[in-house]
Amino acid sequence: MNCPSPIYLDVILGRHPECVKVAIVAESFLPHFNGVTNSILKTLDHLALTGHDAVVITPAGSLAGELTGHGVPSHYRGFRIHTVPSMPLASYPEVRLATTSVGRLRKILARERVDVVHLASPFILGWQGLRAAQELNLPTVALYQTEVPNYASRYKMPWLTQRLWDHVHAIHSAADVTLVPSTFSFQQLKNLGIDRLRISGRGVDTLQFTPKRRSEHFRDAIAPNGEVVIGYVGRLAAEKQVADLRALADLKDTKLVIVGSGPLEAELRALLPQAHFTGFLSGDRLAEVMASMDVFVHPGASETFCQTIQEAMACGVPVVAVGRGGPLDLVDSSRTGWLYQPGNLTELRSRVSDLVYDDAKRLAFASAALRSVQGRSWFNIGEQLLGHYQEVQTARISR
Repeated sequence: MNCPSPIYLDVILGRHPECVKVAIVAESFLPHFNGVTNSILKTLDHLALTGHDAVVITPAGSLAGELTGHGVPSHYRGFRIHTVPSMPLASYPEVRLATTSVGRLRKILARERVDVVHLASPFILGWQGLRAAQELNLPTVALYQTEVPNYASRYKMPWLTQRLWDHVHAIHSAADVTLVPSTFSFQQLKNLGIDRLRISGRGVDTLQFTPKRRSEHFRDAIAPNGEVVIGYVGRLAAEKQVADLRALADLKDTKLVIVGSGPLEAELRALLPQAHFTGFLSGDRLAEVMASMDVFVHPGASETFCQTIQEAMACGVPVVAVGRGGPLDLVDSSRTGWLYQPGNLTELRSRVSDLVYDDAKRLAFASAALRSVQGRSWFNIGEQLLGHYQEVQTARISR
């Protein structure tokens, strides 16, 4: 196995880590970008930085994407990407569902001679990957990142909810360790009877997401009369509840900015005709637009973490978010932003209005929000993850 550890990094950290080769079994990956993909990329970045090895197993993209050069890449940071057969999700064709077998995954894991299997938001492919790892006696670390069962009602299939929770229980009860991103998720899985849980949050890049990127040019273009800019960033899909932003559409002297793409984009454009839709943004352009907001709003009640909240805070933007899930850990209500009761759009409007029409309070919340995320580096999160890999490897050896 070719897996050298950078000597300069060992000297800095005062350690000499043994090489580990990780198989990341990913329900989604590039070019489809979401919170799960972002976390995977950050993990791969850290493994590359610290001299470890990795391979990614993920659903293949569409034929059209492959033919137009927008398919799943063959490598990332020098790590090989294995694709397996897939089919599109009917209501959201950008999302691909794996249709592979346990046997096929077992052959890939055996051929790659991996040391640990990392299950990124496991559900369909992750379940197959877990079973393949068990057959090879490989240790597993599962990351609970998506509250899939609660999507059932959003997609008009409420009768599936309990069956989906049963599947979540099966996966995470079988994994050697499950990492959860928030105290809400920890309690949620604990109530299901799942053990071996660890809390592991997310980092935020404070060099990319910073108040210094605030663009008066962008603000002049979308809010030429000095309107207060209210922003949302995320997928335009049912589970994000973006339609709830209609409660803010007629707030005087404000401009609503919606960043993202997804299956409900046309419907939301019709529902919110006065809003400015940017489409999907990433990198420095995303950071620039986020830093140019005055208030950030996230209405989705099914977030296990909600990375965009951290990114908004790093840009010095106070947050109004639904008081459920990941936001409970991220938003210190009445200091860095406001939390409101799920489904209470009157309270959503009131909380946003409180910040929109009180400049001094908005600036004070913004300053507190910025301070609250300092020190949450991706490097520290990566080191914690390496510790969890070592934990499950040691436990498996000692059995």
